[in-house]
Amino acid sequence: MALLIELAGRTFALEHDGPGSPQAADGGLILPPGRVALLHGLGDALFYRHGHNSWSPCGWRRLTEPPLRIANPQRRLTADDDVWDDPARHHSSALAALDTGDGNVLLLGALGLGSPRLSADVDTIAGWYEHGAHPWFVAYGPEDEVFAAYTRHLAARLGSRDRRAGNVWCSWYAYYEGITEQQLYADIDDLRGLPFDVVQVDDGWEQLVGDWQPNQKFPSGMKALADRIVDAGMVPGLWLAPFIALPGSQVAQQRPSLLLRDGRGEPVIAGHNWGSGYHALDLSRPAALDYLGELTQRVVHEWGFKYLKLDFINAGVALGARADGAEREETYRAALSLIREVAGDDVYLLGSGAMLLPSLGILDGLRSGPDVAPMWQNYASDDPSDAMARNAVVNAVHRLWHQPLAEVDPDVIYFRSRLNLLTEQQLGWLRDLADVCRFRAVSDPPSWLTPAELADMRSYLSAQPEIRRVGRYEYTIDGRKADFTAAISPGSRAYPIS
Repeated sequence: MALLIELAGRTFALEHDGPGSPQAADGGLILPPGRVALLHGLGDALFYRHGHNSWSPCGWRRLTEPPLRIANPQRRLTADDDVWDDPARHHSSALAALDTGDGNVLLLGALGLGSPRLSADVDTIAGWYEHGAHPWFVAYGPEDEVFAAYTRHLAARLGSRDRRAGNVWCSWYAYYEGITEQQLYADIDDLRGLPFDVVQVDDGWEQLVGDWQPNQKFPSGMKALADRIVDAGMVPGLWLAPFIALPGSQVAQQRPSLLLRDGRGEPVIAGHNWGSGYHALDLSRPAALDYLGELTQRVVHEWGFKYLKLDFINAGVALGARADGAEREETYRAALSLIREVAGDDVYLLGSGAMLLPSLGILDGLRSGPDVAPMWQNYASDDPSDAMARNAVVNAVHRLWHQPLAEVDPDVIYFRSRLNLLTEQQLGWLRDLADVCRFRAVSDPPSWLTPAELADMRSYLSAQPEIRRVGRYEYTIDGRKADFTAAISPGSRAYPIS
């Protein structure tokens, strides 16, 4: 069906294949379920690409420019949705927007699950669902108002969470997989009395990804570690990648029926890390859900961890042959719902590699970009999903509109001079962004810090600044201007590199 619609005094041509007609709604219109396309008439506008998951590139690109994407196919499989990648057309996940250049944007956003995708060119913007048919929200007007209206509709349909993590200390950027019980015990003692709320133990404690029992570096076990953190006055946190398993893990070897398979019956490779491809669990199978329930019960209720960083969870929507043709986002949401139910409402759940729409109302926080790394740019990589501080800033700034739905986690900030290649300006951008997100995480062991650095960290983490947004990339922090424009658009480059 083709018709004309009016949004904030501007007329657009709409074509849709669903039943019914557009309906007036808070801030815009609800469009019928199915495929929709708008003849936007905005010409060579800026296109807002929303990434498929936490690590997928996100930002604005002019429609006549090459699309923002991950060029490396192996990395794209890990950090984006390889299915709809197109080197010649702008694509987006869940929503897209066009900037008219006059202060207004046109936004088209999905209101249901089913792997919604969008694309745009200089004439049209279109949206469709990979599986099934659900409504769309369309709005036109000032950027803040349009995105805020969309978040209200998402919250009403899918839910939101308003729990705060507080200040988090994480082991990853000091030790990576080299953590040991002895070292962490020493760090926990050093963290006593500092303004941290959570101590989160990251990758390196487990026997192997997929085998979630402590390895030989943790002879006292994980309950003893959690108890040590509680005794120091902080909440115990733990890193898990519950939806994946390495090929050499016991779960992959001894329980192969839990693995997602392709149409030929072969286990799916959902991404690459740890020097290997990794498998995804088939979340459509009751046995896989039982496995997740048992894992959550053990980690939360037996060991005592009340903050879980759930990583690589985009593997839950990897392409594969699911039972009874189940839809990938629906099975992902059902698995997260089970984890939430078993863990309890008092446990903070942070998703990394998380999908936005099917995570809403379940996860408390969403990682907003790739790993930050103690360097601004990697001279050997122009991958917008690669681990580097600039990529983390670019993605997080472009996902700040998520804030009414879940906490936006921009990853850690740094105070150490040891093993740190960031300049004062770059460190300042990271700290300002953490303030804007109101999610502050640090990975510096207190023993690594000079007295001045330790005092700086304590002062920063103790502050509660007032934040105001004054432009797309501009904020005030207690009245001081914080402008991320130069971080996102260095020199003459207008947009993130791909």
